[in-house]
Amino acid sequence: MSGEDPLKTLFRELVLAASMICILVAGMWALTGSMPPLVVVESASMTHDLESGEVGSIDAGDLVLVYDIKPSAIITFAEATDDRNPRYGYDSHGMPGDVVIYQKNGMDDTPIIHRAILRAVPHSTLTPVDGNCNQGSFDPISTDPETGKPGVCVLTWDVPGTNQIDVEKISVMFDGEQAGLYECGRNENFDHGFADVLTISEWDPEHAGLLTLGDANKCSVDQGGSASQGSQGLHTTGGVVGAVRDDWVIGKAGEEIPWLGVVKLMVSGGDSPGVSQVPGMSFVYLFITIASVLVIPLVLDPLFKVVLRGAPEYEEVKREMALDSVIEALGEEE
Repeated sequence: MSGEDPLKTLFRELVLAASMICILVAGMWALTGSMPPLVVVESASMTHDLESGEVGSIDAGDLVLVYDIKPSAIITFAEATDDRNPRYGYDSHGMPGDVVIYQKNGMDDTPIIHRAILRAVPHSTLTPVDGNCNQGSFDPISTDPETGKPGVCVLTWDVPGTNQIDVEKISVMFDGEQAGLYECGRNENFDHGFADVLTISEWDPEHAGLLTLGDANKCSVDQGGSASQGSQGLHTTGGVVGAVRDDWVIGKAGEEIPWLGVVKLMVSGGDSPGVSQVPGMSFVYLFITIASVLVIPLVLDPLFKVVLRGAPEYEEVKREMALDSVIEALGEEE
């Protein structure tokens, strides 16, 4: 009796592996509602501990599920730390508020994964005249209550979760009184006349959107010095990132799959920082994870065989297999 063709066996195994991957991706797509359902974190801007590669916060080299979500459902740090807000106490990835994935100024480049700190919401508005605003800032996204169409002149703003209501420019100190406490952790040489807490000063967001910040960026907000003094901001070819509009948001960061994205960073090129920002212990945990995947089946296989041999059905199965072999051999002789 000849053995099975090794090429057919290889082909069958490849098809099985590809099918399993497709089923896994389809399942994550169904769960998250977004495609691709995972992103690899490339930088250390959200890292809480630069050495440990801890589970529960987002480190470079982690895989993160991306959930499709209505932008209005995003919970900001300000809302999650305001005890008068129904969203009070909400926590995500080690701190209050949601972590969002967005495109800088809506441009098609590497997405940013940072925490939503506050949301600027139009309060007083006017209808533009021929698309122009004689007063306030033109917001192309927010709906004009007079016309029911996108595009409105914003005169004043509200910031849910803070004391900023009907203000021309947003000024709020996250000191635990005006808003929830957000400590920056800057070094002792940093002094811009403010306490070492996140401080937004005279910010005109120009259009409705989110102010965002990486957990490890020591209060240097993505929107730069126009929002918070001393902030470097994130830059694009069109300038510093503005308030993150709803149509720039890709999704909300969900569960993390720690360390496995390090493999992708090892082979990344272009503008990727590679593994330079991956916590040192992440490499150790990745090695342990891969070794476990390889070793555990080798350990469990003989144990399962011992258990199966002890089952009362084992001898019966052996007899049936032996009988089948005899019948097959007789059939070949004929």
